[in-house]
Amino acid sequence: MHSTSATRHFSGSYAEARNKFLDAARNAGADIESFELDSHRGAFGEALATDVARLGAPEATRLLIVSSGTHGPEGFCGSGCQVATLHDADLLARLAEAGVALLLVHAINPHGFSHLHRTNEHNIDLNRNHIDFAAPLPVNAAYAEVEPLVLPQGWPPGPADEAAIADYIERKGLRAWRAAVTTGQYTSPDGVFYGGTSPSWSNRTIRAILRQHAQAARDIAWIDIHTGLGPYGHGEKIYPGRNAAPDLARARAWWGADVFAPFEGTSASADVSGPVVSTVYDECPQANASLMGLEFGTLPDMEVLTRLRADTWLRRHPEAPEAQQRAIRQDLRDAFYCDNDEWKGMVLGQTRVVLLQTLLGLKAC
Repeated sequence: MHSTSATRHFSGSYAEARNKFLDAARNAGADIESFELDSHRGAFGEALATDVARLGAPEATRLLIVSSGTHGPEGFCGSGCQVATLHDADLLARLAEAGVALLLVHAINPHGFSHLHRTNEHNIDLNRNHIDFAAPLPVNAAYAEVEPLVLPQGWPPGPADEAAIADYIERKGLRAWRAAVTTGQYTSPDGVFYGGTSPSWSNRTIRAILRQHAQAARDIAWIDIHTGLGPYGHGEKIYPGRNAAPDLARARAWWGADVFAPFEGTSASADVSGPVVSTVYDECPQANASLMGLEFGTLPDMEVLTRLRADTWLRRHPEAPEAQQRAIRQDLRDAFYCDNDEWKGMVLGQTRVVLLQTLLGLKAC
């Protein structure tokens, strides 16, 4: 793939990404709908919205969903993949010929995308927010002990802070550290990986989108594009669905033996509570659901976590010097988006393979 052909689909800001997506959707003849986040504005005063583009008949029984921006600046990658898909005449023709409808959900978390935060306008990690809030909240008993280590008083962490983390890992192991920090917690609203105490705007919006566009579907495949875990440029295929043997078997039949399930302990991802894609079970009980988190590696994972910690620390310390604020935001952007031709080409190539595999899987249903 020539670098310029890969690069042109990607954007340098949320506003540019939104415009490129809407232009590509219009040019492809898609039906477009926008869900505006009226209560907040973007980093440059722009409107914020989750935009939806649909190609295919409303009554289509097979539906392919591709979503982006669950974690804010991860949208730089996911948006580029969606725009490239809208420009891919061959792939769109194959979908139409197979009777598979395509639903592109752009910027699930527009506030985080624009402001360069992984979390939303209320510091909620959206992949921890899609739970049953009528039931008791999930308990992460280990989080209280690790929060002062993850979020020290000052930034960057000092030698004593780093030593405290090293001591915890030595005592309890790296797996226990990661689980305590990243699984999700529901007790500290300004902490890391906070799941919220009620459905977020994005949660309500994605459910409305599914109720509107997925009720006729009998077979749904959903690819949610992420970045920040795993080797540089490699797309790990993560199964984020329920622990049901037939569902996992179908995912591996479609996408290969290298589909990793967090609950098996083999994935780069934690076994999180409340991922966005789990809403399909609530809103589309009539459908067989095949789910994937497609996760592209960027920087070493402990470095990504350090930058996430800095981003959360900054929310606690709005008085931080402007130069430090800018540096932390830029570091977070770089943790989730490798702004170079090589990485973008790797991302688009692997995404197209996954979409073709998904099309073939849906065709066989």
